[in-house]
Amino acid sequence: MRHVLSALVMNQPGVLSHVSGMLASRAFNIDSLAVGATENAEFSRITFVVNGDEKVLDQVRKQLEKIVTVVTVQDYSQRDYVERDLMLIKVNTSDGRRTEVRELTDIFRGRIVDVGPGHAMIEISGRESKIEAFVERMRDFGILEMVRTGRVAMLREETITQDLPSSVIPECSEATAS
Repeated sequence: MRHVLSALVMNQPGVLSHVSGMLASRAFNIDSLAVGATENAEFSRITFVVNGDEKVLDQVRKQLEKIVTVVTVQDYSQRDYVERDLMLIKVNTSDGRRTEVRELTDIFRGRIVDVGPGHAMIEISGRESKIEAFVERMRDFGILEMVRTGRVAMLREETITQDLPSSVIPECSEATAS
């Protein structure tokens, strides 16, 4: 089973290395990993996807929670959340099929962000299934290069910091923390 986990971590050098190293040393494979700033400069959010059963997930969470710089870990998999992935893809257009590429890009609500004599670079974001479907359609044109950000996710109704004591969130107001 696929699990989307979100870890709120202290915004300090080496945290990502520590987290990914711990997972690697215990043979957990990370399918997707994204890290970035949060609404509070003291914290970063790491969103990652792992595959495994409930036992694997429980091990991952317990190991993560032992790391001092990890504030909280949540599994979004059984909850109502929004996820997005961003991709840049460079597609061959030297065979005169640029119009087809543009039409498919529009259908998938992507955007052409660069063009060259024999290629088009497209930016597209959305759910993993949308990105994968677009990649499959672009294979016929010839994919020259591709890069993806990894998944980011956020719960629809609540915040990851809602249950944290205010002493852990020094710069947040009471309204933000609850």
